[in-house]
Amino acid sequence: MFLNKLSKGHFAGAVLAAAISSVSLSAQALESVHFLIPGGAGGGWDSTARGTGEALSKSGLVETISYENMSGGGGGKAIAHLIETASQKQDTLMVNSTPIVIRSLSKVFPQSFRDLTPVAATIGDYGAFVVKKDSPYTSFTQVVEDYRKNPRAIKIAGGSARGSMDHLVAAMAFKAAGGEPRQVRYVAYDAGGKAMAGLLSGETQLLSTGFSEALALAEAGEVRILVMTGTERNEAAPDVPTLKELGYDTSFVNWRGFFAAPGLADSKKAEFIDTLTKMYDTPEWEAVRARNGWTEIFKPDAEFVSFLEAQEQEVGALMKELGFLK
Repeated sequence: MFLNKLSKGHFAGAVLAAAISSVSLSAQALESVHFLIPGGAGGGWDSTARGTGEALSKSGLVETISYENMSGGGGGKAIAHLIETASQKQDTLMVNSTPIVIRSLSKVFPQSFRDLTPVAATIGDYGAFVVKKDSPYTSFTQVVEDYRKNPRAIKIAGGSARGSMDHLVAAMAFKAAGGEPRQVRYVAYDAGGKAMAGLLSGETQLLSTGFSEALALAEAGEVRILVMTGTERNEAAPDVPTLKELGYDTSFVNWRGFFAAPGLADSKKAEFIDTLTKMYDTPEWEAVRARNGWTEIFKPDAEFVSFLEAQEQEVGALMKELGFLK
């Protein structure tokens, strides 16, 4: 064994170095982070918060991690809660993504990202379309063929409200395939787990979801992934084609990131950003990222705000084109 080859002096030095390293890491670690998740278990927000928490905890960057799922109002319940209890939520990071922009524009809730403290966008996740494992559909082109014959015959499940991201991505895909996006028959469920149950029960034929969620479902043997929305195939599932490959000229990536309570001190926001920055260099994070097929999109603080403002304009224009906004 390696330890048997060390001299006593070397062994003592190694122990001392490890102790110093441990003390240094402890001194740098945040005491606690509470993740507020605006949806139920099994969705993209849930996996992003818990995956990030896993990496932060295992790498020693945060001492205590806790989670709270708060569904309702398309994410609006959690946003309102964070705003109303801001003074008590100084250690809280609420996960969110493109839907905070979409739902604010469509007035699902009255708040926007401006009512919170944007901390950082951290990852990008693509969209994917899946079927249950015994579905007669073995390719997305088959789904498109049936959709063209009768759009109402294809029911598409999503873990969020009508006019939300899962709906928007489905409309984009079928529009690119030559269909009328407003005819997409979208069935809304509250959270990804319920949408998955709808697919497995036969209530719907197709599930519009995040690529990372699709990977987990496929690994469990419950579904087949027909296609994903990246510009190229992903290393986590190299056999899954892109929409572009199949001749449908569209792509989509959904950012995910974190917001803190309004009025958060700049020093505390800086601590959050510093901790997330360090996380990217850890093997614990790389294991989580690779497992989920995530792309790193790190946009902290003011860069995140500028990104959100630009997306608000771009997504708003797309929603108008697809008939989701007037």
